[in-house]
Amino acid sequence: MIELYNTLSRKKEEFVPMEEGKVRMYVCGPTVYNLIHIGNARPMIVFDTVRRYFEYKGYDVNFVSNFTDVDDKIIKKAIEEGVSADEISKRYIAECKKDMEGMNIKPATKNPLATEEICGMVDMIQTLIDKGYAYEKNGTVYYRTRKFEDYGKLSHKNLDDLRSGERALLVTGEDEKEDPLDFVLWKPKKEGEPFWESPWSEGRPGWHIECSEMSKKYLGEQIDIHAGGEDLVFPHHENEIAQSEAANGKEFAKYWMHNAFLNIDNKKMSKSLGNFRTVREISEQYDLQVLRFFMLSAHYRSPLNFSADLMEASKNGLERIVNAAENLKFRMKNAKEEAFTEAEQEAYAKTEEFVGKFEAAMDDDFNTADAVAAVFDLVKYINTNTSEESSAEYLKKLLERLTKLCDVLGLIVDKEEEMLAEDIEKMIEERQAARKAKDFAKADAIRDELLAKGIILEDTREGVKWKKA
Repeated sequence: MIELYNTLSRKKEEFVPMEEGKVRMYVCGPTVYNLIHIGNARPMIVFDTVRRYFEYKGYDVNFVSNFTDVDDKIIKKAIEEGVSADEISKRYIAECKKDMEGMNIKPATKNPLATEEICGMVDMIQTLIDKGYAYEKNGTVYYRTRKFEDYGKLSHKNLDDLRSGERALLVTGEDEKEDPLDFVLWKPKKEGEPFWESPWSEGRPGWHIECSEMSKKYLGEQIDIHAGGEDLVFPHHENEIAQSEAANGKEFAKYWMHNAFLNIDNKKMSKSLGNFRTVREISEQYDLQVLRFFMLSAHYRSPLNFSADLMEASKNGLERIVNAAENLKFRMKNAKEEAFTEAEQEAYAKTEEFVGKFEAAMDDDFNTADAVAAVFDLVKYINTNTSEESSAEYLKKLLERLTKLCDVLGLIVDKEEEMLAEDIEKMIEERQAARKAKDFAKADAIRDELLAKGIILEDTREGVKWKKA
């Protein structure tokens, strides 16, 4: 039984899916105007791990995570560079996907782009107007916050308190609003901004409506889990609930999951403090597997402090696990005996204890810190209960067990062996011979095979050069 902490109820609840054996999960993705930072990386890694554990338990997970590809920050960056907003968003989506691959984030079932779903957003806004939850003023459409009786149920905020204390909510065009707490669903274009047609004005949607529509389109009107960083609880997720439940007339998401903030050397990450770190910068110092390991070393609801010391500790911790896997592979190659002995069968049976510890930790609100501790216990057991005399089957079974648990955490311990330089050169010679014989299909096939193994070929005047991707 999986229990998870639901921000909505503020307690742990047993996970019961709406449809048996299936999980519908939506995670708010980044706004793509720059390289992603390590604050963005935490929800990506956390909720990828949640998804992996559901799959490990046999669930079919429909995992949707969007890219916000139209936004003030994207437009600002486009103006600064003198290019289109579309060019900026496409560039940084590609860069984001590179970083996600480095962190071993599984591709989502669907990565919708806000700009491709505008028609659906216009329809949802019209529904809200028709139902009396929204109104138009001079081309801007606002949501009537007070009309939605349950407003504040996720963030546990009171509307009157918000009115007196939340000055940050006040936006331009204040005098147009019926109530200062009303928020924007559609806004007219400004000079030089990208825009779309709508019944109210040429313009673009507000941020909140984007996720309401994309979630509905790809997961349905009701979903199991909606997740993101704790900074999204209010106003973004609160507003999503108000929009979706008013438009669809039913509960939007059953469970709400939020990860805590990431600090840098015990300070909040910000550009003004000069402690803003991108995932790309980290990748120049460490394998991104180390970053992933670091992120999983604390419970997702606990604040996490990033520092050089903790990254070094994570690097050492990950190496312990990878080395255990490498030792098993080495011994397998040199094993004298094939089959399990009786004593080995007993020894292997004892590893069930570590699997049990691992699953108990993950069942308890995805406690990856304790799950990692169970993996370390398994590693220690492997190191003390194998030798040169161990059979190949016993070693193989242990490796499979270790790999399976690490895979849930997205940690790669059984890496494919790198190609030797002489093997690469040999394949290049074969390709050159194929080209000479005008067998271009074979030449292309060899190039593709090398590319799949992370080797890039470059045809130059001096001959063929190669490098690792």
